[in-house]
Amino acid sequence: MTSATPATRLSVLDRSRTRRGEQPAQALRDTVAFAREAERLGYHRFWVSEHHGVPGVAGSAPTVLAAAVASATTRIRVGTGGVMLPNHQPMVVAEQFGVLASLFPGRIDMGLGRSVGFTDGVRRALGREKDAAEDFGAQLAELLGYFDGSQQAHRGVHARPAEGLHVPAFVLATGTGADLAADAGLPLVIAAARGEDRMLAAIDRYRSRFRPSGQAAEPYVVVSGTVAVAETEERARELLVPEAWAGAYSRTHGEFPPLAPAPEILARTMSARERAAFEQSLKGHIAGTPEQAAAELAALVTRTGADEFLVATSTYDRTALFDSYRLLAEAVGQPRGQGAGVRTFAGSAKP
Repeated sequence: MTSATPATRLSVLDRSRTRRGEQPAQALRDTVAFAREAERLGYHRFWVSEHHGVPGVAGSAPTVLAAAVASATTRIRVGTGGVMLPNHQPMVVAEQFGVLASLFPGRIDMGLGRSVGFTDGVRRALGREKDAAEDFGAQLAELLGYFDGSQQAHRGVHARPAEGLHVPAFVLATGTGADLAADAGLPLVIAAARGEDRMLAAIDRYRSRFRPSGQAAEPYVVVSGTVAVAETEERARELLVPEAWAGAYSRTHGEFPPLAPAPEILARTMSARERAAFEQSLKGHIAGTPEQAAAELAALVTRTGADEFLVATSTYDRTALFDSYRLLAEAVGQPRGQGAGVRTFAGSAKP
């Protein structure tokens, strides 16, 4: 592997994916166990996600789950990827992260996204509308203001124990969200959900318009994506199948399902629409042997100039999933058991 990539931080985003026939509680316990393994392997952060009313995802309360993860680990940074700010009142989010940062000082990250509920019913249950994300900039400013005491949306209101604490904030984005991250002077977390060219354009725009802030003196880019690693290329690509099928099913049936075994999915008789969606879902990921995956990751880091890579791989086989993360860490020379001490890109001081 090239010398650049071992110096690039590697982190984990786990979505607490449920497996068919199992209770969601098992997925949550798996997330906590996964965090301990990620810490042992030297990953820098371990983030959890927020989804509401989704059969295939157990993680609906990320700050609660982050507390469980932080309690089960000792060094690795713990955070959210992310809390969907339009679903919540900024003061409540500030209070939750204030509690987390007070209990686990120096280890908590606040990853924030712009998505709202997946369906009309979920949005109504959350008390939100489709356009709630349009106020993200104002919500973000109010949230950050609760930490430094500058918020003016509700004069005289203080979020305790958040006020006076420093909790690193990150903006999860695909397109226009990158501009909001730049304007707020926050690190950017981005994936190639709409294609690599659009991701690269968003990253360039973010860097060019970035305004230094109390959170970050310079741009910081975290690229997120799937990396599947196994002893053979064929086996690595098989790891992509359960998540790819879940994505294809959600686009063709309107519901994101629990993960199913890869052999069963490959033996399915799919409709033309399902097949097209499935094959599309298999594209754009890194998959291969440790050497292949390391080389592809190094190339992606070079193209994006990423300061950090957030690995967001899911699959049905838990043992194979843990092996994938282990093989990746070994392939890039990730220092074991270092947690928050993993080296930074280009040797600079970063979040």
